[in-house]
Amino acid sequence: MSWSKKRLAKSLWVFHVSASPCNNCDIEILDLLTPRYDVERFGIKLVGSIRHADVILLTGIVNQKVAPMVKRLYEQAPKPVFVVGVGTCPMSGACFKESYNIVPERKDVIPIDVYIPGCPPKPEAMIEAIVKLMGVLRG
Repeated sequence: MSWSKKRLAKSLWVFHVSASPCNNCDIEILDLLTPRYDVERFGIKLVGSIRHADVILLTGIVNQKVAPMVKRLYEQAPKPVFVVGVGTCPMSGACFKESYNIVPERKDVIPIDVYIPGCPPKPEAMIEAIVKLMGVLRG
């Protein structure tokens, strides 16, 4: 069993990437760390370095300016790393989908494995998605 599989058996470390968001999803992600939701009870830990991440939580619009930074962060993450698109923006572009500055195909910048819909998604939906991802990774 590799080092990452041993760690995945106990916990899942997530890194938050903010790609031009309105900050509503970011606030909901921070809400996950409060005593009300306490995601650490599931073994989910928010880490401060991409080099420690098992999962990337991507929020906001991937536009032309942030696309190189998002791609670079993904490349720096240890593999395998899973990407979760949080909110409507990474999923469909939301109200910005017709903008001149948005990257038309987000999958060309970074592969997104799971989407959590909502504007913003509820913390319960984020917890459910990440716990399901943990089950898939363990199973």
